[in-house]
Amino acid sequence: MQTPDRPVASQTPAPATDDPGLTTDSGINSWSLPPHFDEGPPEPSRLVWIFSGSQGLRAGWSILIFYIFYKALTPLLGTIAVTIDPSLAKMTMSPSVALILELIPFLAILGGVAIVALLERRNILEYNLKGPRPVLHFVTGLVVGFAALAVLIGVLKLGGWLQFGAVGLTGAGIFEAGALWALAFLMVGLVEEGSFRCYMLYTFTRGLNFWWALAVVGGACLDLVLEGKGNGIYGVYLVAALGVVPCLLLELRKIQGSGFWQAAWVTSALFGFLHTGNNGENWIGIFAASLIGFVFCVSIWATGSAWWAIGCHAAWDWAETYFFGVADSGNVAVGHYLTATPAGSALWSGGADGPEGSLLVIPVVLLILLAILVLYGRGRQVRPFAPVSEPAAG
Repeated sequence: MQTPDRPVASQTPAPATDDPGLTTDSGINSWSLPPHFDEGPPEPSRLVWIFSGSQGLRAGWSILIFYIFYKALTPLLGTIAVTIDPSLAKMTMSPSVALILELIPFLAILGGVAIVALLERRNILEYNLKGPRPVLHFVTGLVVGFAALAVLIGVLKLGGWLQFGAVGLTGAGIFEAGALWALAFLMVGLVEEGSFRCYMLYTFTRGLNFWWALAVVGGACLDLVLEGKGNGIYGVYLVAALGVVPCLLLELRKIQGSGFWQAAWVTSALFGFLHTGNNGENWIGIFAASLIGFVFCVSIWATGSAWWAIGCHAAWDWAETYFFGVADSGNVAVGHYLTATPAGSALWSGGADGPEGSLLVIPVVLLILLAILVLYGRGRQVRPFAPVSEPAAG
């Protein structure tokens, strides 16, 4: 195809103008936009938009990448550990074995979060680990966690739903086992709080609205229905149902910071969902696990970080498993200081689940919530960094 000949300068004189958008080059007319009409950077491609939002990697993809790396690292580290010490395969709940078995998911979670943090160009501490006075909050959480479990044990004892037996340890063994269990349950606190209340709560906060939250919680419930197995699964259904109306109202009223509470609902329901795989669990224990998960979310909202929750979680489990020697979410350990067994109705004693399966655990958890609100009231609270929610395309 031929194009018309360009007119030369001798044929068409350049017009005289002060318009900066009109320039001439050797007498040839050409037009260019003035600087203040610069169109700016090009719009991102559809592919880039799918994977990246206003805050970088979209939350859905972030969760998926973390999950893939965690599921890959866990069996790898487990195989290495069992190869070094074959006795770990017996899964005996002794303090030394528990410490190693909790170290495996801790390293896997740390590795998965580190990879995601690198992709998102974030500091690991941004995942709800920043905040004022972390040591003080951690120690306060330790005190409240032990005290709350002691109150529950005391009420069970007074009601005749718990009986104490002989002391399980004497002499130096008390301190040795106590120290090992303390390290093991510190790992438990770091693993469970680090995954649910640190990484997942932070990431879901920036990527959830009500409809995405409903899809995740509903998917967890559907999985329990289709699988037809799991202990105490009605506790998950109860948490799922209780969260629908409040979270929907937050969405409809466009409440600022609603993404944090949508994420709290999701992570609390998933925390209960995770515990349905424990032996001896009942619906009260699963509901209590979800409820304490939500209370730990409130502690992050109030203190600005997860350190209070980590301390409370570790102390509660240490007191339950080691100090009082009762079942912890259906698991009975060896190497505990005191020895106690449930008595009477399982509704009040908790039965095989332990104190967490007793109906009395619910008011005790609410007491923990009250302690948080009293210690860190609205006039003194430090809100955690809560990124602005965006629709999760992943």
